[in-house]
Parts: sequence; C-alpha cells; structure tokens
Amino acid sequence: MDIKRNVSVLQYNTFGIDVNAKYLASFKNEEDLKEILLSEEGKEKHQLILGGGSNILFTEDFDGLIIKNEIKGIEVIKETNDHVFVKAGAGENWHSFVLHCISNGYAGIENLSLIPGNVGASPMQNIGAYGVEIKDVFHELEAINRRTGDKQVFDNESCKFGYRESVFKNEYRNHFVITSVTYRLNKTHQFNVSYGAIEKQLQKNGVKELSLKAVSDAIIQIRESKLPNPKEIGNAGSFFKNPVITKDQFDRIKGNFKGIAHYQLPNGDIKLAAGWLIDHLGWKGKTIKNYGVHKNQALVLVNYDDASGSDIYNLSSEIIASVKEKTGITLEREVNIY
Repeated sequence: MDIKRNVSVLQYNTFGIDVNAKYLASFKNEEDLKEILLSEEGKEKHQLILGGGSNILFTEDFDGLIIKNEIKGIEVIKETNDHVFVKAGAGENWHSFVLHCISNGYAGIENLSLIPGNVGASPMQNIGAYGVEIKDVFHELEAINRRTGDKQVFDNESCKFGYRESVFKNEYRNHFVITSVTYRLNKTHQFNVSYGAIEKQLQKNGVKELSLKAVSDAIIQIRESKLPNPKEIGNAGSFFKNPVITKDQFDRIKGNFKGIAHYQLPNGDIKLAAGWLIDHLGWKGKTIKNYGVHKNQALVLVNYDDASGSDIYNLSSEIIASVKEKTGITLEREVNIY
C-alpha cells in the first residue's frame, strides 16, 4: 500500500485543474482497497473514489483522501443463446472496453463509443449517448462497502437508474466502491442508428452494410467533430444535463424559441437539448480569459490554459442563471464538483 501526501491531481482530471490532495492512494484489487480503507488515512472524513477523472471539477485543494481505482481485467462469465455476459474491472478505460467488445462481436454498447472515463463510472452516471444508456445493457456490479469492507452485488433494479442518475449518486453516495461491472451484451446485432446524425455519417462514410465497427466509427467521428480532446483542451465533456420538462411547460415556452430542439419521452414529458438553449442564448464560443464555452459544442466548458476550477464553476453558474431567466428552466450540472 502506497499512500502519498500533498499530491497534485493535475494528471488525474481531464479538466487539467492543478490542485493538491492531502492524501492520494491507488488500488489494483479488492484486498488493496480494504487495506487503504482500514489505514489511518482511510479514516479521513473527506474521501473521493477517482476513476478516469473525466466527470469532475476541482474548485479547491482536496482536504482528504483520494483513492484511485485501477482494477483491470475483462472476462466472459456466462453465455446464453442470445446474450454474452462480460465482466470488466472498474478501472478499465471505458472506450477501450467498448472497442474490445466490438472486436469480439458483442453488441449493445457501440453507440457509447468514445465516452471518456472508466468502466466503474458507467453505472454510477448511467452514461448514455445516441439513444443508448447503461441501464439497457447492465446486468450487475460488485462493490465494497466503505464502512464494513463487505462485498455487495447490485442488480439492475437495485441501482435505481434514472437519467444520468443511480443509487450511487443519491442515497448510497460515498457509501460503496464499485470494483467490477457485468454487462449483458447481444450476440445478434440490432443496430440503433436513427438518433442524431448517425445515419448521415454512415452515408458519408459510404457504409453499405451495417456492422458494429461501422456504427462505432461513425459515432467516434461525430463526437470528434463536436467535442475537444481533453489531452489538448481541458474539459469534462458535457457539463450540463439535458433538462426534462412537462408537456405543459414545453407548450408555454416553445413559442418564444422557434426551432427549439426537443425529444418526446414515452411518458409524455419533453427532453430539451441543453446545448441548444445555451447556444441560443449566445454562450457558445464565448471565451473569458483562459477558459470558456467550446466553439463547436455549447454543452462543453473548457480550460484553455491553467484556469482555476472556481473560474469554470462560476461560468457554469452564469449560464444556469441565464437559461433560468430566459426560459424558467433550471439546468443541472452533470459534472461532479469538489
């Protein structure tokens, strides 16, 4: 067990925010994790389990213990006539895991290509893109109770998935450390290409016959055209959730926003495109000193050069206030703030 003191987290967050953690430790298996939790540093009041650091904004030094999840490994644990159950360590890179599944012909997560972060964050956030969410392919996960050290298994129902939500962001927040996730993937390929610009990109690529790789390649190209590479420009992907409102609320505001991007949900509610709202109100491409809103995607806040986390947080607050004033809708941050 190696616990470091007063460590910069610059290399551990995709926003590229340079603040220090009082303590930082990493673990590659459950035994190491339990040892850390039982250590003197493990008694720190403030703790953070860190994966890929792609959905987090540090606004100040972290006065506590950051524990980095580095559990790796991918294995097939069960097969049926229709499905293959693939178990992955929570520290596996998400996109690399998607590509692994595609290369083996396992269908269901190709639409989630190029989403940053690690496997362990996928059920926490119920990550989703282009018409697919983790809850659609999730089988179960294993997690360690941080107080008792006991292992617990959560099935789909136990996770209480919602839009970018799960039980681990609410009632069990900071209670468990996810160590592995098992997905139920399909042997038969049922492609979902009607969402967004996927079909147009497939046509542009000259795809005659659909395949997992062709769909994945198209989505990667779409995402790369809209989203900045965190290795080049600090960011955490989409900073805000797409708001969900009632049909009555939508009817009240649509007259003032011609062409407002929206999608009707099965229950009759309306999901709005937060990026459209932010763009429509003039924030897209706005630069303030060394940070701002990305020029190609209004959902993405960026750190151009050594900005502080508090600067970026304050910018997000200004955007939230602007949207609230003009529409009556309160945007929620998707990124976790520390």
